[in-house]
Amino acid sequence: MKQLLKSGVCVFAVLLGVALAQNNPPAAGNDSSQDLNAILTRMDQTAKAFKTAQAEFVFEQFQKVVNETDTQKGKIYFRRTKSGVEMAAQITEPAKKYVIFDDGKLRMYQPNIDQETVYNTGKNRADIESFMVLGFGGGGHDLLKSFNVRSLGTEEAQGVKAAKLELVPKSVKLRNTFAQILLWIDPARGVSVQQEFIEPSGDYRLDKFFNIESNAKLPNDVFKLKTTDKTKVISP
Repeated sequence: MKQLLKSGVCVFAVLLGVALAQNNPPAAGNDSSQDLNAILTRMDQTAKAFKTAQAEFVFEQFQKVVNETDTQKGKIYFRRTKSGVEMAAQITEPAKKYVIFDDGKLRMYQPNIDQETVYNTGKNRADIESFMVLGFGGGGHDLLKSFNVRSLGTEEAQGVKAAKLELVPKSVKLRNTFAQILLWIDPARGVSVQQEFIEPSGDYRLDKFFNIESNAKLPNDVFKLKTTDKTKVISP
């Protein structure tokens, strides 16, 4: 699963099997805990009404060893179905890639080499789906099952005065991959406008979301890969 996480897709950051810990609610009685509870409750409300979401994105992957940042741009789509959560991403820069997650599989199509790569998530499917909607249709208080969550106040992000949350994984396995996750939540809509995933090595990925639309009708062909009859299919 770590290879799945590190694949060139860079769409999901927490594609790992994680044993969820018991719910530890934040302590009450101070302003920060009240602020945290308020934003988590707003996310809960958004999650209950969640059907679809779409947004434009910029993903910046920083590698400390070489001191370089790789940037990907495109559009991402989510929808909730009877069988679970589906995701589709259209990466337009620097090279075109199409990514779909449905039925427990993550599929990536690279038209420049006419190749489809298929990752089967197997028993990790439920965990992957729960992290996939991190800040996009995922419940706020559900975060407390897997993370120690702390409010860091408010900060401007994508033109929004966002609530900034710090998530530290409770699972040692997940913490070995991401030491810290930061979410910037639009308090009016209860969705994430920015996310940062920080690795123990100092590498990090910063995800910025623009023109977010919730519960809008999505194009019919978004969740279909446009492969050819000559497409090579591989399964690492």
